[in-house]
Amino acid sequence: MQIYRLVFSPIEVNTYILADDDNKCAIIDCGCYTNKEFEQFTAFIEKKNLEPVLLLNTHCHLDHIFGNKWIMEKYDLRSLCHKEDEGNRINSVKQALFFGLKMDTPPEPAGFLEDGQFIPFGKAKIKALHVPGHSPGSLAFYIEEEGIIFTGDALFEGTIGRTDLPGGDFNTLIESIRTKLFTLPVETVVYPGHYGSTTIGDEKSTNPHFS
Repeated sequence: MQIYRLVFSPIEVNTYILADDDNKCAIIDCGCYTNKEFEQFTAFIEKKNLEPVLLLNTHCHLDHIFGNKWIMEKYDLRSLCHKEDEGNRINSVKQALFFGLKMDTPPEPAGFLEDGQFIPFGKAKIKALHVPGHSPGSLAFYIEEEGIIFTGDALFEGTIGRTDLPGGDFNTLIESIRTKLFTLPVETVVYPGHYGSTTIGDEKSTNPHFS
């Protein structure tokens, strides 16, 4: 599996593209904020000769769903996310104004994912892990065969996601990371919603929130 990372919007969110051997691809958190950014995204898809077949949201804060409407219109794909983040999706237009930004109402998701649910993608199975704390419906997407996990804004290199936004809770996030993420193999590569990658082992041993 090939993993590509593109960074979009003034909030600099990581958009991940996972490509399988058949050139089908899954998109995690399309953060394209402008038409120009979405054109860059589609140009990349075309350059790599990929066919988008799956759209996943780690959570529904505005920066992670900026591109959902374009994805729906261009590729006829709606997202899969956790139902507990519907409040964030519904209120994303108001939240955008709070940050001095504008966005259209994002489309309704195609469906909701439960903790532990597997999402088929090519030869791999993507496992949804419910990791609330940054937001009520935060998900991480774990692919055991590849030894990788996409943590959204739950866990970053050397830190954790903020918990001062509506629905956030520090103690809940710490518990989510301890019980859902730190139980994975230490060599698991972590791809977060912002910034660069890390590993579960590095975060268990050096992240100041768990020392």
